[in-house]
Amino acid sequence: MKRLGISIYSQHGTLNDIKEYMELAHANGFDRIFTCLMSLKNDEQREKLQQLNQFAHTLGFEIFADVAPAVLEEIGLTFREISQLKESYHLDGLRLDMGFSGQEEALMSLDASNMKIELNCSNGTKYVENVLSYKPNLENIVGCHNFYPRKYTGLSRSHFIKSSMLFKKNHIRTAAMISSKDAKFGPWEETPYGLPTLEEHRHLPIVVQAKDLWHTGLIDDLIIGNMYASREEIEALGRLNRNKLEIRVETFPLTSSLENKVIFDEPHFNRGDVSEYVIRSTQPRVKYKNGSFPPHDTRNIERGDITIDNDLDIRYKGELQIALKAMSNAGCTNVVAKVVPEERYLLDQIEPWESFSFEKIDD
Repeated sequence: MKRLGISIYSQHGTLNDIKEYMELAHANGFDRIFTCLMSLKNDEQREKLQQLNQFAHTLGFEIFADVAPAVLEEIGLTFREISQLKESYHLDGLRLDMGFSGQEEALMSLDASNMKIELNCSNGTKYVENVLSYKPNLENIVGCHNFYPRKYTGLSRSHFIKSSMLFKKNHIRTAAMISSKDAKFGPWEETPYGLPTLEEHRHLPIVVQAKDLWHTGLIDDLIIGNMYASREEIEALGRLNRNKLEIRVETFPLTSSLENKVIFDEPHFNRGDVSEYVIRSTQPRVKYKNGSFPPHDTRNIERGDITIDNDLDIRYKGELQIALKAMSNAGCTNVVAKVVPEERYLLDQIEPWESFSFEKIDD
C-alpha cells in the first residue's frame, strides 16, 4: 500500500506542538516519520527527539532517521552497533544520506535489530546494485530520495525517473519528498523555498506534487519534507486516491445530467494511439450512442477544457476529451467542464492506456 509521512525536527518546536502535529497526521492516514540525527546540536534536542519518537510509536508511526558514517563516528558507534540507535531513539530504520561501501549496508540489513536500511535514491549511480551484490536482507532494504532546500537544485524529471527506476527494477520500496507551502522548518534552519525532491514541484500545491509522484508508478511513499504543513494540506493529502489519478474539475451551468454522468460516473482511460492535442476517453460514445447531447457551450477550446461531442457529430457524440492545446470548435463539441488551473500540469503526464477520473470541486 502507498503511504504518507511527515518530517519531525525536535529543535523546531515544543513537545506539545510537535505531538499535536503527529496526532493530526495520524488522524488523516499518515504512518511514516522522517527525522534527522545529523542536525541535532545538543543533548536537549536528542532527548526531546527520543521522547517524540516514543510517543510516535504509540500512534503507530514507523520512524526513519537520517544518518551518515560521520554521524555514527561522532557518537562513537560503528555500523555493527546500530541496535543502540534503535533502542535509544526508538527507530525502525536508518536513512543513509551518505552511504558506505555497499558491504556495510548489506551487513546492517542483516543485523539482529532488524532495522530497515534506507538507501539514497537520488544519486543515479549503480550504488543500489552494489549493495545488492553483497546479499543483504532484501526485506530490510528500502530507498528514499533527497530533498533540496535551495532553489534550482532539486532533481530534474529525467534524472528522477532514471534514478528511481534503478530501485524499482530491483523491487525495492521507494519514497520521495513533497513540500508544504505553509511549513517553515527543515533539519537545520527555516526553509523559505520548501523541501521538494523535484525542482519543478517547488511552487506547486502539495496535492499536485503528491498526485504527480504517485502517478509516475515509481514512488510508493510520500513524505512532507518540511515541518508544520497546514491542517488543510494534511487533510487534503489524507483524502487522496493513492492508486488512480483523480483530476479536480469545475463544471458549467449548462452541462447536462447525462454529461455529468459521463464525466463523473464512467471509467476513463487514455487511448493508446495518443494525440498531441487531446486525451481521448472513447468508451462513453459506445455506451451512450443512443443518448442525447444537445449542443451548448460550443466556444473555441482551451487547454484544460473537458469536452463531449454533441448530437451534430453522429459518429463521435458522447466521446469525452481533455484538451492539451487550444483548438477551434466547429460547433460539434460541448465544453462541459475545465480542469482547475493548478492541476493542468498533470495532463502532460497521462500516458497511453492510463486510467484516470475526475473530482468535482465544491461550488
